[in-house]
Amino acid sequence: MSRRCELTGKGVQTGNLVSHSNRKTRTRFLPNLVNVTLASDALARAVRLRVSAAALRSVEHRGGLDAFLLKACETDLSDNARALKREIVKKAAAAPSA
Repeated sequence: MSRRCELTGKGVQTGNLVSHSNRKTRTRFLPNLVNVTLASDALARAVRLRVSAAALRSVEHRGGLDAFLLKACETDLSDNARALKREIVKKAAAAPSA
């Protein structure tokens, strides 16, 4: 299981820990990933994803999983999230516009 957010693509970063004496030690900065179950209104089902805490706030800010995926760039999304986006777009196209 990779340490990468399925919605934003945020991953591990590397850098230096710098001490008071200015010694540099290489380190890895890991993203704050959480396993969440998000509800999709268009698909009428729940979806389990591994996302960062920042992405979770972004999903809520944009109005839910469907709105987030429709606005998200395809290159940032994981394969699972891309498939979800395609399903949501297909459902939206098939739904009769009122």
